[in-house]
Amino acid sequence: MAYRYGQDRNQMVLFPQSIDQYVPGDHPVRAYDAFVDTLDFEQLGITLNNRKVGNSQYDPRAMLKLLLYGYSYGIRSSRKLEREVYNNLSFIWLMKNLKPDHKTIAEFRRKNKAALKRSLKLCAQLCIKLDLISGNTLFVDSTKVRASAGKAHQHKKKWYQKQLAQVDQRINEILDECDHVDADETQLNSMVKMPKELAQSKKLKETIQTALAEFETRGTKTKNGKDRSVNRTDPQSNMMKGVQGTHPSYAVHNVVDDKNGLIAHTDAVNDANDSHQLAEQVNGAESNLGHSCKEACADAGYSDINQIDKIETDDREVIVPSPHQVSHKEPKAFSKREFTYDAENDLYICPAGQRLVFRHYQNKEKTKRDYRIEKPALCRACMNFGKCTSSKQGRTIVRHVKERLKEKIEARYCQPKGQQVYQRRKARVEHPFGYMKKNLGFGQFLLRGIQGAQAEASLVATCFNVTRMINLLGGVRMFITKLGTV
Repeated sequence: MAYRYGQDRNQMVLFPQSIDQYVPGDHPVRAYDAFVDTLDFEQLGITLNNRKVGNSQYDPRAMLKLLLYGYSYGIRSSRKLEREVYNNLSFIWLMKNLKPDHKTIAEFRRKNKAALKRSLKLCAQLCIKLDLISGNTLFVDSTKVRASAGKAHQHKKKWYQKQLAQVDQRINEILDECDHVDADETQLNSMVKMPKELAQSKKLKETIQTALAEFETRGTKTKNGKDRSVNRTDPQSNMMKGVQGTHPSYAVHNVVDDKNGLIAHTDAVNDANDSHQLAEQVNGAESNLGHSCKEACADAGYSDINQIDKIETDDREVIVPSPHQVSHKEPKAFSKREFTYDAENDLYICPAGQRLVFRHYQNKEKTKRDYRIEKPALCRACMNFGKCTSSKQGRTIVRHVKERLKEKIEARYCQPKGQQVYQRRKARVEHPFGYMKKNLGFGQFLLRGIQGAQAEASLVATCFNVTRMINLLGGVRMFITKLGTV
């Protein structure tokens, strides 16, 4: 059987006469080109000045196209993007033969973090115009994404204080050497080296001071009472446990619309606990969409009653199970649910018929009320003593001041409608995260700091939305046609 051989490299060939002919009409690059052209750059926060004088700059639209299209293929490194604009025909077509170097790409991304974050908002608003997002039912979920930092650079406050003292001492020594050095030829080398070492020491001092400032912002203790550690490379990151172990990370929260599984809002935070995020994420999505949702659904990690209370209204229902509702463990004997609350007299009745009355608040915020048996001797004489409680003071029940709301939310979750909504949640929220990590290579941030993480998360989420929009609208050509109608 004969083989197929390639052409002779020295053979003259006739290339297409225009750059446009290099890219087929249904190539995804055309969709990203058209998408960015529809964006309002004033809303993004990027100024377009066609009358600018002085040194020329690269067109911001072209730079944004480069980032979005590159991220859509998991190409996020500025050096790799630079390589693509020289070697990849689709990138050459997209950039109209512009060839920014990696420093220019990195600088554009660094200076426009806030604008990149807003890209998803404009994308969500475009989806509304195309009737791809309804905003009626929103699902919230999170995943951990590693920061651009190693855990070897994670240190506690005392370590930074010690390092700061050593750096200050060395800076003073260098300054003293500079004051006393002679203009002797034998010391010319030291005169050359000292300014360089001084600059390095001052830069190190700034890094240490930035890390110490983070302790002032977040405190020296974690919520479980342990000494807090801060990463020297990315001080705003936090140690979080993920699939690959515990690393400096950010928690990325996605708010996904139920209609077509498009992302309405995304955010990156350094709080590993989801319980404090529900209200902020739902409000962020509603701000992007321009109206309130009818249902907000999340898993038990978002079940903090104070967060639920912020968004639960007559027009908006929250569907979030409590931890015990999704737990596979058997409930303990004589749990709180076996005690009857008497709202009129503000007391609990135990299974044996004894009264537990309000004694005091358990916390300074006065959100948890402590109910105790009136006479501890009654508990000790009860046949259930040792099963219900072993305390000499008798049984205690803690009731949250918003307990009625908790019971309302728990009851709603058990209803058929609540179950139907919650069952759709998993498929809707896990698909974007899976696509972002597997197809877009979103396993670690490149940018540092919360603003950098938020900018990257928005870019990746926008790429997911654009890809999803192309599929929903019937391909690249239909996508471009639909964009022309809005």
